[in-house]
Amino acid sequence: MKKEIYIVGFWSGLIAFIATVIFYIVQMLQILGFLSYPIDEILIYGFSLCITIPFALEMLALHHVSPIEKKFWSHAALIFTVIYVVFVTANYVVQLATVIPMTLKGFSDEIQILKQTPHSLFWDFDAIGYIFMGLATLFAVPVFEKHGIQKWVRYSFLAHAFVTPLIAFVYFYPNFSDSLLLIATPWAITAPLSMLLLAIMFKKYELKNNTKGL
Repeated sequence: MKKEIYIVGFWSGLIAFIATVIFYIVQMLQILGFLSYPIDEILIYGFSLCITIPFALEMLALHHVSPIEKKFWSHAALIFTVIYVVFVTANYVVQLATVIPMTLKGFSDEIQILKQTPHSLFWDFDAIGYIFMGLATLFAVPVFEKHGIQKWVRYSFLAHAFVTPLIAFVYFYPNFSDSLLLIATPWAITAPLSMLLLAIMFKKYELKNNTKGL
């Protein structure tokens, strides 16, 4: 069974990594003016949505392969991951399925409350989601050993957790701007890096498991 978990963990982590990288590239293209509405928001929300389930499956895989004495930490990380998924999925589905189509039809005024604009309801949803993603990586840190590939996964998770206060600052600072958004740039490194290194760990253990089976 562990072999299958390693495989799911690897591919889920790889997909989450790719989606995160593409999301950030699209966001930078939007800020630089290379993309405009609605394609910019469709791509941003679409690829953000593509992070959710793969990341959840990667963290679920981590929980199931964690030693019994460390499952409290992996379980806590999984709970925080679920909170992240619920909040951001609710936001992205509303933006993609309701806000963008209604705006294109000329009914923008009727769905103002649903728009993700600075300090709006769904802006806060997004903030809560990414804060809990950071908490998920923080609580997962004790799961990893301080040697081998686990040491590097541990460092990447810890780094991502340390970036979370920057995310909170950007979301909740009274006056939002594109310049302020750049403060959270380290997230574009720590988030995909932590997903990728965990995926690599799963792949390494899958190959090790295959070798033992020969």
